[in-house]
Amino acid sequence: MSSLAQSAASPSPAFVTQRLVRFGHCDPAGIVFFPRYYELLNSVVEDWWEHLGLPWSGLIGQRRIGMPTAQLDASFVAPSRLGEQLRFELSVARLGRSSLQLEHQVLGPDASLRVRFAQRIVATSLDTHRPIAWPEDLRAAIQGFKEKA
Repeated sequence: MSSLAQSAASPSPAFVTQRLVRFGHCDPAGIVFFPRYYELLNSVVEDWWEHLGLPWSGLIGQRRIGMPTAQLDASFVAPSRLGEQLRFELSVARLGRSSLQLEHQVLGPDASLRVRFAQRIVATSLDTHRPIAWPEDLRAAIQGFKEKA
C-alpha cells in the first residue's frame, strides 16, 4: 500500500508505504536486525520510482541508467519488532545535476520514530559507471513530486 501524503514532520510531500516486519527481518531477540532496514529501504525507493512512472526495469534494463546510493546515513532511534507494521516516509530534500538527496523516516504502529535515513543517490551510465545529468523526464518527475502540495 502506498500513497502521496503530507507528513507533519516533513516540509515537502512524502511517498508513504507500509512494510510488515517478518521473521526473516529479525535477530534472535525478535527485533529488526539493522542490515535488514537497508533492504527494506531499497524496496521503498524502488516502489517510489514505480510510483513516479519510472520503474527500475525500464531505467536499468532498457535505458541503462543506474541510481546507486553514494551516501547513506542512519540514526536508529528505537527497535522494531516481529509482526509490526512500519510506515516508511520518503521525501526529496534536494535535486542536483546528477545527485538526489532523499530523507526517510520509519515510524512504528504508534507513530514513534524508529529510524531516520539521509540518502544520496547519483544518476550514472551503466555503460561507463560515471555520473550523468538526470535525464529530463526523470528530473521532471522528481521535481513534480517534490513540488506537490
